[in-house]
Amino acid sequence: MSANATRVLVVDDEPEIVRGLKIILRGAGYAVEAASTKAEALTSVETRPPEALVLDLVLPDGDGVTVCKEIRRWSPLPILVLSAVGDEREKVRALHAGADDYVTKPFGTDELLARLRAVLRRSPDAGHGAKIEIGELTVDLEDRTVRRNGEEVHLTPIEFDLLRVLAQHPGRLVTQRQLLQQVWGPQYVDESHYLRVHIAHIRAKLEADPSRPRYLITEPGVGYRLRDPAG
Repeated sequence: MSANATRVLVVDDEPEIVRGLKIILRGAGYAVEAASTKAEALTSVETRPPEALVLDLVLPDGDGVTVCKEIRRWSPLPILVLSAVGDEREKVRALHAGADDYVTKPFGTDELLARLRAVLRRSPDAGHGAKIEIGELTVDLEDRTVRRNGEEVHLTPIEFDLLRVLAQHPGRLVTQRQLLQQVWGPQYVDESHYLRVHIAHIRAKLEADPSRPRYLITEPGVGYRLRDPAG
């Protein structure tokens, strides 16, 4: 195992699941640590932050949704939720709490690794080092930061990648399919509920009135566009 291997924290209270995940992830070149409770997970993230979190929704001292909410108060850590709960409402609840993606048990090794790579991905930008200015917003593609009127706006990795794609096509319509493919990958082009959740989070952070967005505009049933309100 390379000393520079990407560190993944697995949070699950089922020993067999943890063992299986360790085998899969270590076999793919990741360094893996484990926690079995909400308290252990939060302590691990605070004291020795991993580069990604694979998180079960059901824990003996709480639930994964609460863990997501706690972490999202201060960290953009990529979070992949792993659970036996397959209901779409639970998926959306986890995404609303800050999860970047969701895998349902039982899962295939290839699917799990593909989704983990997606939440970890930092796609190289054609305009490396460029800053895109749209109205009061500045999107720095190299530093992966966003500022509004000079004040930094803290986005999660997935939120930044969505805004990046839109910012690279200012004023132009980007379809739901294009966004899903570029941010999550081609196997996610039908997961439109992902976009609804994350776009709502971005609006809450960027817009003065998220219910009446000036920057991030929805084209119903088609996609989104990022525009300069003064343009």
